[in-house]
Amino acid sequence: MNNMTALVLIDIQNDYFEGGKLPLENPIAAANNARQLLDSFRRTEQLIIHIEHDNVDESRPFLLRGTQGQQIHESVAPLSDEIVIKKQFPSAFWQTNLQEVLEQHDIQNLVIAGMMTHMCVSTTTRAAMERGYMATVITDACATCDLEFQGELLPAQTVHKSALAEVQMLASLATTEQYLNA
Repeated sequence: MNNMTALVLIDIQNDYFEGGKLPLENPIAAANNARQLLDSFRRTEQLIIHIEHDNVDESRPFLLRGTQGQQIHESVAPLSDEIVIKKQFPSAFWQTNLQEVLEQHDIQNLVIAGMMTHMCVSTTTRAAMERGYMATVITDACATCDLEFQGELLPAQTVHKSALAEVQMLASLATTEQYLNA
């Protein structure tokens, strides 16, 4: 952990929890691990960036702008001095000021956690690599859901592991405990 490292918490928002529009598998466990990272970064006064999906497409009725479901989950709620970047696409870099914020703070390393592993976490990790950042994805601080493909149900754990297997060539992977004890 150092000053050139930022924590990027992606889309840990209410709609992904029980009672939300798109509940994931084990979002509480992932959010609790993300909270441990958040607490560590706060203690060491390192840069923290919260990414909030801001959906304006009512044909996809989750994380809709202005709803309770769109709000960042209370377990990782940003403090008033922490950066919140709103995005409308899977990549936290696409059409946002994330890269500019990272450049302003001389960030070279990203610690990435959030939701969903196979979508916004994976896409942002790939985009980080394309921009020259070293990324570490915290595997147990991410969550996803079951997917269907050609009539077959792919369980959330399979989706999660597949997404992580894909990005392991582009980023480091660690559990919360491994990262915090490194």
